[in-house]
Amino acid sequence: MTWVLYLGIGALGLAVGSFLNVVIHRVPRGESVVRPGSRCPRCAHAIAARHNVPVVSWLLLRGRCAHCREPVSVRYPLVEAGTAALFVAVTARFGVDPALPAYLYLAAVAVALAMIDVDVKRLPNVIVLPSYGVGVLLLLPAVLVGGDWSALVRGLLGMTVLFALYFTLTLVHPAGMGFGDVKLAGLLGLYLGWLSWSSVWVGTLAGFLLGSVVGVALLASGRADRKTALPFGPAMLAGAFLAVFVAAPVTHWYASLLTAGA
Repeated sequence: MTWVLYLGIGALGLAVGSFLNVVIHRVPRGESVVRPGSRCPRCAHAIAARHNVPVVSWLLLRGRCAHCREPVSVRYPLVEAGTAALFVAVTARFGVDPALPAYLYLAAVAVALAMIDVDVKRLPNVIVLPSYGVGVLLLLPAVLVGGDWSALVRGLLGMTVLFALYFTLTLVHPAGMGFGDVKLAGLLGLYLGWLSWSSVWVGTLAGFLLGSVVGVALLASGRADRKTALPFGPAMLAGAFLAVFVAAPVTHWYASLLTAGA
């Protein structure tokens, strides 16, 4: 039954990833994600349902539009497959838990925001701000089932702390990050705080570390210079999900080092 669950979640992730491709393309342009239906980004011809099967259609069409035969970016199937893989990983982490839908939602939002930030160096309010309310609503069933109100309180405190931290950093060094990063920090604080305070700190430190590593790599390769604006959202999101999966063992390992040293 576990494999049946994973297969179902993987299929859901593929479908969500297909929709996220629409979100990634249209939201920065201020277009509706509902109408019109999926179209070729080059010739604007409507994509038939049989040509819109996640990953499979791209492979069968050899990465080309069925109408104009122009190449279709490999990023489309990668977003679909990546979303499916992240959905399965999150399900393996939480199992059949009332909090699972909340973290699946965060996974979908993370994929969309990371790609949009890479493309246009923005984290759209239309995605980030409603996610605060959606996150709280999706976490409430876990509170009602488990009766652990402290997790929700910790999540709200984590949201406040990370928002305040990033807001302060923006005031101190405005060129270092944008206010979109501040708003994203609050959202991540909600989800990480729900898990534990160690998740908040591991996720935050991991985000800064990953951002620094990517920045140094781009500078060393000549693909960026000291004046190049680099998106920080993807590093924040990657750090947060790293914490979702490894914060507990990392904290345990660090605590064992302190105990051994004492």
